[in-house]
Amino acid sequence: MNHPHESAAPALRRLLDLLASGAATEDFADVLADARRRGAPAAVLAEIDDATWQALRVHRTLRQHRRREAELTALFDTAGDLAASRDLDSVLQAIVRRARMLLGTDIAYLTLPDEAAGDTYMRVTDGSVSALFQTLRLSLGHGLGGLVAQTARPYATPDYRTDERFHHTGTIDAGVLDEGLVAIIGVPLLIGGQVIGVLFAADRTPRAFSPDEVALLCSLAAHAAIALDTAKSLADTRAALAELNAANELVRAHSAAVQRAEQAHDRLTDLVLRGAEVPDVAAAVAVLLGGEIAVLDAEGEPLAGRSAPAAELAEAVTASRAEGRSVRHGELWVCAVLAGHDALGTMVLRGRPDLDDADRRLFERASVVTALLLLLRRSVAETENRVRGELLTDLLTAPERDPAGLTARGRRLGVDLARPHLVLVAEPADGKDDDRGRLAGAARRYLFGSRGVSAEHADTVVLLTPVDTGGAEGTDGPEATARQAAERLARLAGFPVTVGAGRPAAGPSALAASYAEGLRCVRALRVLGRAGEGASARALGFLGVLLGDGHDVDGFVGATLGPLLAYDARRGTELVRTLRAYFDCGGSLTRAKDELHVHVNTVVQRLDRVEALLGRDWNHPERSLELQLALRLQLLAGDQAGSGG
Repeated sequence: MNHPHESAAPALRRLLDLLASGAATEDFADVLADARRRGAPAAVLAEIDDATWQALRVHRTLRQHRRREAELTALFDTAGDLAASRDLDSVLQAIVRRARMLLGTDIAYLTLPDEAAGDTYMRVTDGSVSALFQTLRLSLGHGLGGLVAQTARPYATPDYRTDERFHHTGTIDAGVLDEGLVAIIGVPLLIGGQVIGVLFAADRTPRAFSPDEVALLCSLAAHAAIALDTAKSLADTRAALAELNAANELVRAHSAAVQRAEQAHDRLTDLVLRGAEVPDVAAAVAVLLGGEIAVLDAEGEPLAGRSAPAAELAEAVTASRAEGRSVRHGELWVCAVLAGHDALGTMVLRGRPDLDDADRRLFERASVVTALLLLLRRSVAETENRVRGELLTDLLTAPERDPAGLTARGRRLGVDLARPHLVLVAEPADGKDDDRGRLAGAARRYLFGSRGVSAEHADTVVLLTPVDTGGAEGTDGPEATARQAAERLARLAGFPVTVGAGRPAAGPSALAASYAEGLRCVRALRVLGRAGEGASARALGFLGVLLGDGHDVDGFVGATLGPLLAYDARRGTELVRTLRAYFDCGGSLTRAKDELHVHVNTVVQRLDRVEALLGRDWNHPERSLELQLALRLQLLAGDQAGSGG
């Protein structure tokens, strides 16, 4: 039914209400349909139709504005995430989630290249339900992502399965099929024109992506690229800071090491200039290194600190000499003390198994300072020994010429000839003249650090060493000293050495006589086939008298019967006569008492006194033979004196 006076105003108000409420598009068409049902005039219907078309335009514009607002809000939130320097994983996860939400897709994901493996991998996924898809790795150039990475341009496909624009592989197709994806869009993550990843959105049904959706995804990809680049820059900055801190610590440690080395150098230099000895240097280095220092000579004898078994250190010392540096040996550090190729000794550090480079260099510098001190001491000792050796040569050549002058001269050189000395006579066991010079050098090293004197004399090397009272003057003193000297001189010289010792003596004449005794001992050892050994004339006994040159009868008699002769002279007894009668009677007390015209008890008492003076072994075969020879030589000497008188 027509209403000629009906207007379009109610319909227009309804259209405005629909716009205000955000109604669906189909609701706007209902307004015109209702007007037709009511029989509105044609002019009113035309006006309503025109208003509906305008309302739909406004509706579309508002919807676009709302979508743009949502997109801008998402981009703004993403920018806020980047500005807040959130964790990279969280930022990328948020970007992928927003891409899925804004595009309304079933899934969104982001892939990054793996330079080590030479492919790309799934960095972040949102909406994925397939474990195979989430762990998918794509070779470069394969699939839609490979095309995006190669061209640095966005690509979209409404149906991936049938799209032939990109290279399909069984692995990629299996992952896409397992996830059920159909429509896929991928856009590049660009930094300076270089693709550093790809951002994807995908649906499980066919779909065409609009240019606005592509642009939106590109904007999100740009934010993801910024996040990745920022993270890389932060990582590079942190790495640079870490390197800078490490370098700073290294410089600080080096500076401290240099300062410590300077202090150590000043300390060691001061010790040398003040005339310090090796123990002083060892003590200073022990304090600087916080350990225990020992210094051994070339023979392994301690010059400072505790001794160490030379055999156990031999391998380490050899290695140190070869490398020219200190070496670790178990819990010890060992450094050869060298002067060129000449080994002067060894330094051993205990208590510092972990030695850094700075302290190791300090330890090695200490060995150089020690070598310098030892060289200085050796040079001084050799000079002094040369001057003293001239004194020793004069003493042995003409002791009777000026005894007082020799004694005074020795006193000026620090050699007190008035005190007891032991004379050692040494010669190369093989008798080679070429070895005598080396033996002389070995003798100087043997006496190094002591008050002894050595010199070459009459094809031998003579050593004069002071005797401590009660020391080498004992029965076994010269014998033990001669043996020890033969062993050590052999080590120092590098070949066997024969050493003979005379009796301890004081004064030029007595020392010359002791030298003659030692020389006879050396020659007796040679005759006996004992070259390379050490012995004393007293220990050889009558063999020395028989085999040695010169046959020192008086010396042998005095050494063998001296205590008895002295007792008889002091007490007026007849111990020597009783002993001779005892031996002449074959050890029979009865026959001896008849020979002496005394009671048998007197013979027994006298022999007890002999035992007290000579020792319990006086009647043993070897000692008995010496005593009988001495008694016979004394008797012969007495007869010769009588016939000469």
